[in-house]
Amino acid sequence: MTPQPGSAGDVLTLISAGSATTRSDLARLTGLARSTISQRVDALIERGLIEETESGESTGGRPPRQLRLHTEDHAFAGVDLGATHCRVALMDISGNVLAECEDPLLIADGPESVLAHVNQRIDHLLAQAGRPHSALRTIGIGVPGPVEFATGRPNNPPIMPGWNDYPIPEYFEGVDVLVDNDVNVMALGEHRNAFTDIKHLLFVKVGTGIGCGIMADGKLHRGAQGSAGDIGHIRVSGHDDAGCRCGNSACLEAVAGGAAIARRLSELGLPAESGADVVALVQSGNTQALRLVREAGRLIGEVLASLVNFFNPEVIVIGGALSRVHEHLVAGIRETVYRRSLPLATHHLSITPSRTGINAAALGAGILAIEHYLSPENINRIVNA
Repeated sequence: MTPQPGSAGDVLTLISAGSATTRSDLARLTGLARSTISQRVDALIERGLIEETESGESTGGRPPRQLRLHTEDHAFAGVDLGATHCRVALMDISGNVLAECEDPLLIADGPESVLAHVNQRIDHLLAQAGRPHSALRTIGIGVPGPVEFATGRPNNPPIMPGWNDYPIPEYFEGVDVLVDNDVNVMALGEHRNAFTDIKHLLFVKVGTGIGCGIMADGKLHRGAQGSAGDIGHIRVSGHDDAGCRCGNSACLEAVAGGAAIARRLSELGLPAESGADVVALVQSGNTQALRLVREAGRLIGEVLASLVNFFNPEVIVIGGALSRVHEHLVAGIRETVYRRSLPLATHHLSITPSRTGINAAALGAGILAIEHYLSPENINRIVNA
């Protein structure tokens, strides 16, 4: 028999999820005595984690007092670091965005310069939101490269020179910091904001490179070392001449990523150096760009068809720079996935462009920070300190 939850952390989980809004709800859901519930609730109130207000509707007699998260004294930062940009979202403990900003920034400038900028922007947003620096509880950061999640250290990231094995969390003093691959936090942000009822989701980022974030049973799946979802380096048959930055050839991103499409367009005499240039050409109606984006969609669909048969997701979300021309990219992906995957696996499958758009990574990084802070283990540590 599964044990009933009983710690202060478990009680807070029920309150933050909206499953319990009164002490009576908590007693009913946990099976704990009312005196024990009162001890847990009082401890959470004393630590400033929840508050109790008289706003419930009475069913006869005194209205029940309502429990909710105490949002005023807690702030969390979600940071999206791309190759050429920095987005920061400041959020409260309920996940509401208090303030946000975006700046051009070169990840190749190195960790000291980039993280100093991040620190400054977080301080600016705290001041803008009227929150003291002491309110900042946790920072979540998404970076454009592989990360060992347990340590927050990038692992040989090809577009992040100078970052390999850099201890990002140690740069920030007095606050917990979690670092993950950008596509993982994108998947988390998309799931928590747009697909909360979906248990199995793949988020595919198609930009300069190609990556995949995996939500399995509603939780982010990173694999043993944090490298799960690195589909950009799956081999695509028939493209042996396409060299990849990883040192191999015929990798998916080497033939279907934004940089690969831009290179092919450039060889045709068109002005294209990046995925953004590809998007601009497609939006202007250039037939060669339209053809190559649709072809890239078919190649991505070949890889995704195998993932659909293996993982059986309910939803595949397409994000990243090239998703801005999703009607052509997604059409190519759908064409191949529905043709190559098993009928049972695609019976209820939805393939759709991202709903959170360019905000997916910053929101996801903030949610990563909030969920870490609200985890039962962390709350128990705070209450027992």
